[in-house]
Formats: sequence, C-alpha cells, structure tokens
Amino acid sequence: MPPVKQVVEGALMAAGGPLTLDQMLGLYPEDRRPAGGEVRAAIDALMTDYAERGIELVEVAGGWRIQVRRAVAPWVARLWEEKPARYSRALLETLALIAYRQPITRGEIEEIRGVTVSTQIVKTLTEREWVRVVGHRDVPGRPALYATTRRFLDYFGLRSLNDLPPLAELRDPAFFEQQLRAAGDAAIDAAMDEPDDDKPR
Repeated sequence: MPPVKQVVEGALMAAGGPLTLDQMLGLYPEDRRPAGGEVRAAIDALMTDYAERGIELVEVAGGWRIQVRRAVAPWVARLWEEKPARYSRALLETLALIAYRQPITRGEIEEIRGVTVSTQIVKTLTEREWVRVVGHRDVPGRPALYATTRRFLDYFGLRSLNDLPPLAELRDPAFFEQQLRAAGDAAIDAAMDEPDDDKPR
C-alpha cells in the first residue's frame, strides 16, 4: 500500500473540494484502514511541506482542501479569461448582515440598510448556495429567516463563523475577489456585476 501521506495528498488534489477526516478514512477498505491519528499526521506533514510553496492545505468548515496561496492568487487568476468578479455594495451589505446577524429576515435587512433588498440579490445569494432559508419568523406573514451555509464558509476559507473578519473587511470587495481568485473561480452571475439598484423604503 502507498504511504498514508501520498493517499491523502492524492485525494485532496482530486477531490475538487474539502474532505473530512472520515471521508479520507473511507478511502481504505475497513480491514486496512489507518488510525485517524495517522491521517492527521499526514495532513500536518503536508501543511509543513507546502509552507514555502504556491499552494497551501487549509481547514475550512467542510474539512481540508488544497488551494492556491492567497499571495500568488492575483497571478494565477490570469489563467482565466473571464473578468474578475465584482460585487455591488448592496449585495455585499446584504451578505454581511446575514453573516453577522443571522438568522435574519429580508425585512430586518431592509430596516437596517434603509433601502429595499433587490429580489435579484437574494436570488443570487441563494443560487450560489451562500445563504439559505432556515425557518420563518413567528409574526404575521411568517417571513423567511436567512442564514449562511457551510458552502459560504468553505468558499471564503472559513472554518466557522467565529473566523469571520471584521465587518468592514467583509464588506470590502477585495475580500471576496481574493477568495474567489484563490478558489480559481472567476465566473459570477451578471447581477453581481451590475450597478447598485437600491431604492429607499
């Protein structure tokens, strides 16, 4: 059998997303499965190996993944011809409010921002699986409650909501652009590249 470190590295390179410890252990037949400690040791060894390289092994909400190191992401992003993602201020503020005040209703977001939340913004965030409906507020009309998803955490390189950056940084378009380039994803919904369409409430 190949060394555990080689199996773990190969799986992480091929996965196309984060892998949990259980998923890595599940690569082995039950009677030849290494101990969880061996897999963790392999992960730690790979992190050390990558310390001076253009890629890194990081832990996010969905497990561990290999990604382009943020410092070299602007150069690597030139591999893709698409225009880098740009986010409207309205979308960033909506996403930030959901991230920091969740669960929160659309009406509460509008109350804080003082403007109507575009239906396209909510659609874009849900289609990209960054936010989802987690329930309904027990008030007349039973408005939907929105919260962020594990995909949101994984996409922006966070292990948990405790790793969220300061609110000002999250609302800065550079934060999202850096994370998207690190993920090698320059594709973005057209609505996210449109000018703000805020309307006073």
